[in-house]
Amino acid sequence: MNSPHNHQVKINATKINMEYKNQKVGNVNASSTQVTLPFQPLSLVFYHINYFVDMPKEMMKYGVTGKTIQLLHDVGGVFRPGVLTALMGITGAGKTTLLDVLAGRKTGGHTEGTIRIAGYPKKQEIFSRISGYCEQSDIHSPNLTVYESLQFSAWLRLPSNVKSRQRHMFIEEVIDLVELTGLKNSMVGLAGTTGLSAEQRKRLTIAVELVASPSIIFMDEPTTGLDARAAAIVMRTVRKTVDTGRTIVCTIHRPSIEIFEAFDEQ
Repeated sequence: MNSPHNHQVKINATKINMEYKNQKVGNVNASSTQVTLPFQPLSLVFYHINYFVDMPKEMMKYGVTGKTIQLLHDVGGVFRPGVLTALMGITGAGKTTLLDVLAGRKTGGHTEGTIRIAGYPKKQEIFSRISGYCEQSDIHSPNLTVYESLQFSAWLRLPSNVKSRQRHMFIEEVIDLVELTGLKNSMVGLAGTTGLSAEQRKRLTIAVELVASPSIIFMDEPTTGLDARAAAIVMRTVRKTVDTGRTIVCTIHRPSIEIFEAFDEQ
């Protein structure tokens, strides 16, 4: 779907240069109203990751003398394009911590180790433009419709040279991908009271990240708090997203057999 021959994406250790242009998707008979913003399938490799934070003052009351506490110890792995990877472990194992470290979301503490994107050292200012992060809590403005939520994200995160018509068509494609077409004019509402259901809000969270056309997406427990049917719907959306060639990594806790088998690697 996103062959390197269809667009120009140059990546090196210091910058990524992207040229956005109209493209047909699917076969040569695809509708001229379809547009796909380019992204380059990228691998993420990390090794010898160690993460330290300052020792909490409460711990010192119990005789602990160290100045730091280590939360991640010599962690390594690889995430590949088109592969849905699960980070599994008990509560407190460090799943979300690892995800946050790899995504560059940790502003405190000290990180050691190597992270490479497509073979090049990771540069956070570049990485933030080619990656997305779906938090466990779905935070959306209750006073916007589904379409307006995606439009707001697209205006903020897509390059300024993306034309309005192209942006509109891309948003429509994302809505179709996450199966929210019938709800695009519905108000988001308040969680648990009005508006979208829990699994619909989760799919909206995924869509908000997709409109930025990221190559790599991190998802923190996308099925938490959902019943079996809702979780299956969300995982179907995740599966369709990774099938576009993106790299997707999910933390997951106590999955059902069906959810576990939806992943390519654990």
